[in-house]
Amino acid sequence: MPPSDHNPDASHLDAIAEPSRPQRADGRRNQARVLEVAFDAFAAHGVSVSIREIARRAGVSTGTVTRHYPTKEALFLAVALHRIKQLVHSAEEIAAREHPTTAFFSFFAHLVRQSAADHAVGDALIGAGVDLETAASTAIRDFNAALTGLLTRAQQAGAVRGDADNADVKALIAGCIARAGDATAQQRMIEIACDGLRPGPI
Repeated sequence: MPPSDHNPDASHLDAIAEPSRPQRADGRRNQARVLEVAFDAFAAHGVSVSIREIARRAGVSTGTVTRHYPTKEALFLAVALHRIKQLVHSAEEIAAREHPTTAFFSFFAHLVRQSAADHAVGDALIGAGVDLETAASTAIRDFNAALTGLLTRAQQAGAVRGDADNADVKALIAGCIARAGDATAQQRMIEIACDGLRPGPI
C-alpha cells in the first residue's frame, strides 16, 4: 500500500472522523493526531494495540482518545472502515482492468499482501477483535459484493471451481497471512491457494 494510504492527509482524517458536534480547533487537531497514530499502530500490531499505547504515541491522554472514540473497538472501526473502502476501490480497479480469468487471482494476491503489510486489514478481514459485520454493515457489504463479483465472474469464465465461496476465500487468505514474515513462503502460499481454487481436471 502506498505511503499516502498509511498516513492519510488531513482531509481524509476529517472525512472519517465524523464528529457528532462542532469541535474546537485543538480538539480537531487532537482527533486527527489520534487517527494518524492509530493507522500506524493498528497497521503494525493489529487490534491488539491498547488505547494507552496509542495515546502515548499521539502525545495525548487516554481521556483525549476516549473522548473521540469511547472504546478501542470504535477507534479500530474508524481505521478499518477506511482500509475496507480502499480494498473495494482496488477491487473495482482490478475488475475494470483485467479479464475475469485473472482479475480474481490478482485481487486475492492483493488482499494477502495488504493484510500481511497492514495488520488492521488482516484483522478486519478475518473479524479479529471487533464484529465488523454488525458495526460496519455497509462497508462490509460493499467489500463482500466486490469479492463475490470477482469470484462469480471467474467461476463463470471457468477459472475458479464452482463450489468456492467468500468464506473459503477468506479462510485461504488467513492461511497465507500466517506466512507473512517470509516473502518467499508467502508467495508460495498464494500460489498454492490459487492452484487449489482452480477447477480440477475433468
